[in-house]
Amino acid sequence: MTFPRPTVGKSRMMLPEGRSFELSMELLQGAIDIHVHATPHLPSSPRRLDPIEAAIQARDAGMQAIVLMDVFQMSNGVAWIVNRAVPDFKVYGGLILNTAYGGLNPRAVKTAIGYGDGARFVSFGAHSTHFQASSEGRIVDGQFTPLKDLYPDFKTEEVDRAIRIPVGGPVGSDLEEILELISANPHIFLNTGHVSPDEAVRLVDLACDYGIGNVLVATAVTSVASTDQLRYMAGRGAFIEYTLGAYTHTTSIPKTHYYVELEYAADEDMAGGTKGSVRGAAEQIREIGADHCILATDFGGYTLPDPVEGMRGFIASLLDLGMSAKDVRKLVKTNPERLLGLG
Repeated sequence: MTFPRPTVGKSRMMLPEGRSFELSMELLQGAIDIHVHATPHLPSSPRRLDPIEAAIQARDAGMQAIVLMDVFQMSNGVAWIVNRAVPDFKVYGGLILNTAYGGLNPRAVKTAIGYGDGARFVSFGAHSTHFQASSEGRIVDGQFTPLKDLYPDFKTEEVDRAIRIPVGGPVGSDLEEILELISANPHIFLNTGHVSPDEAVRLVDLACDYGIGNVLVATAVTSVASTDQLRYMAGRGAFIEYTLGAYTHTTSIPKTHYYVELEYAADEDMAGGTKGSVRGAAEQIREIGADHCILATDFGGYTLPDPVEGMRGFIASLLDLGMSAKDVRKLVKTNPERLLGLG
């Protein structure tokens, strides 16, 4: 993939491919947003829209599908409802293995496979990974302090129960059974979740060992991993996820994305979280290759635009940075289709 450079003439600078609002809308046609949070949530982090509204908006913009993510419940039950209510569109759901489901719980995975429209993904935790839970904290007297050091209950109830992926040695019976379940259901893709980069590398290697065909390196990993680590995982067949939510103003607003307790609202970006910008993401996509990456929004919160506008804005930003329409189409349509086993 190449990034065409603007051509500078005597009177004006010419940008490639006639970038325009119309082109960004055209590239939404047939697109899939694999990371939408338009599901019920806590009062501390209200939703902008409900899943039926999200599906209708995406359908009316010409998109073909969205994937709902919910940190509290398997979203394939909600997907079943939406698919009955909204014709000519498809909504997929799945399971995030948070502490609400007991972490690495094979029974939850077995249930999700057959519930509603059936899980289309299994994620290895969001805020309930040891890496994420240990990193969350707040600014206290000008100093970033992890929640586990501020609140003893947070350590015992969340950090001590959080998911860890062994970076070497045996995987353990629960993780082994979950990997076997995903492998036996090839329509399900493995989402690394919010694990550490080293843990994500191990999960990608394990996916290869267990014959799991479709793997997504979650944006939470992408934002902290090195380009070499991402390139390695892409080389092993994983898709690398980039969400616009990682680069917006709302990332730095304290909120409880997962915890019921209001005191656990975290200043997430203060722990060395998301680095770079949309420009940095574009350059990294260029290095890894558009064939190995996927764009999504991670939108649904009330501090953000609607997910459809988020996707259009992400597309437009990459066009502004010189990415070709052909490569953008891979990022928002071709690669998500491959991840979901469509077509």
